[in-house]
Amino acid sequence: MRPANWPHAGETMARRTVLAIDLGAESGRVMAVHLGDATLTVEELHRFANVPVQVHATLYWDILQLWRQIQQGIELGRRLQPASLGVDAWGVDFALLDAQGELIGNPVHYRDRRTAGVFERVVERCGRAWIFEQTGIQFMPINTLYQLASLVERDAPQLRIAHTLLTIPDLINYWLTGVRVCEFTNATTTQLFDPRRHAWADALIAALGLPRTIFAPIVAPGTRLGSYADIAVIAPACHDTGSAVAAVPMTTPRAAYISSGTWSLVGVEVRAPVINAAALAANVTNEGGVGDRYRLLKNVMGLWIVQQCRATWAAQGHTYSYAELTQLAQSAPPLQALIDPDDARFLPPGDHPALIQELCAATGQPVPQSHGAIVRCVLESLALAYREVLATLATLTGQPIEVVHLVGGGCRNTALCQFTADATGLPVIAGPAEATVLGNALVQLIALGEVRDLSEARRLVAQMDEQQRYEPRAQEDWETAYRRFRTLYRS
Repeated sequence: MRPANWPHAGETMARRTVLAIDLGAESGRVMAVHLGDATLTVEELHRFANVPVQVHATLYWDILQLWRQIQQGIELGRRLQPASLGVDAWGVDFALLDAQGELIGNPVHYRDRRTAGVFERVVERCGRAWIFEQTGIQFMPINTLYQLASLVERDAPQLRIAHTLLTIPDLINYWLTGVRVCEFTNATTTQLFDPRRHAWADALIAALGLPRTIFAPIVAPGTRLGSYADIAVIAPACHDTGSAVAAVPMTTPRAAYISSGTWSLVGVEVRAPVINAAALAANVTNEGGVGDRYRLLKNVMGLWIVQQCRATWAAQGHTYSYAELTQLAQSAPPLQALIDPDDARFLPPGDHPALIQELCAATGQPVPQSHGAIVRCVLESLALAYREVLATLATLTGQPIEVVHLVGGGCRNTALCQFTADATGLPVIAGPAEATVLGNALVQLIALGEVRDLSEARRLVAQMDEQQRYEPRAQEDWETAYRRFRTLYRS
């Protein structure tokens, strides 16, 4: 089915352009997405680094620099006469505004150590089961809940004078339009949102001693917020994974997705949150999606570990592109040593090659020495972690998984894609790489009436011919490796 305003046979559809602003943990970009003749094309307008800043042992996001770069990108896009623009970014982090709407300090980075010990104290006081029952969200020390609890514990003055809490994309939307709201998909990542009531988790907020008044009204993906430079501002799925999943070209309900970048988000799409004892035990998360859907998923550490290896080697005088690291990994011997990607030692920045070697030595495995062997160890371990999560999700939903869609920057890593197929025993369809940008843009186009709904949006993505299929290989070797992975890290 086509949207009512699409052309009939023989007619040509006028091109419609929207701007997608995508902020990632490593970089940001402003992209133009063009819709014309039932086809999507992506044009990069402006790309910029996202470099955190450390001051007196606190790690901050350089949010004003990001804002300046966003403004530059929008200015470059104005010549295209875009119909709208939308912002997506990472979850959990936030800004506090005072009563005049002014920023109270730079937002703190989720990898900062201010939550050390806070997570354990909150869980001990409130109980894991009670917190999960209200929120359905995976327990991670980086979550907004524990960041805010650290402010309460310190009696932080910024919390006492705060008038409004906005997540990172909500802050950018406020600066663009003057409207202070929290978009649904990003609000769910805070572990302070009740998906059953579709509202903030008031009892949990009260138990933590947080001021309820700072939590802004929640709006749905596709809400028009206002305008900036005469361009309509529409909230897409403001959480980057929410946008990425909106663009996964799934054609069967028995499909899973992996949004692969700094983090790997491994999940399935469900119509209602799965909140029960089994989901709590599995430590899965129910994050908001587009079109009244939820993303039942689990965070896996992702290519962050490879990024940190690359940075460490660059500081030592060995500069590699990601493609070169992939080639080195493919030439290394297979399935020699395995790590648990979610080991807490890998969360902060640091010398990750040394950490990998330490973990392998401590678990009695061969210690990878070459750069290729270290990267291969990471990629193979990620693939095995994906298998573990997918098995859990199939059990929780009672729905077998038949195919895995791997999207985001990680889909360009041919080794990771093949290892994922090998480890899971499932076909992997890789692409599109620009899923987050496409999902951001497609929600805007749905709001503008240019695309009918999410199903139509995904068909447009499937027609872009950017997918590559990987079939599983060496099943017996990978089955043995999976048993070893489970014995090492789950027994």
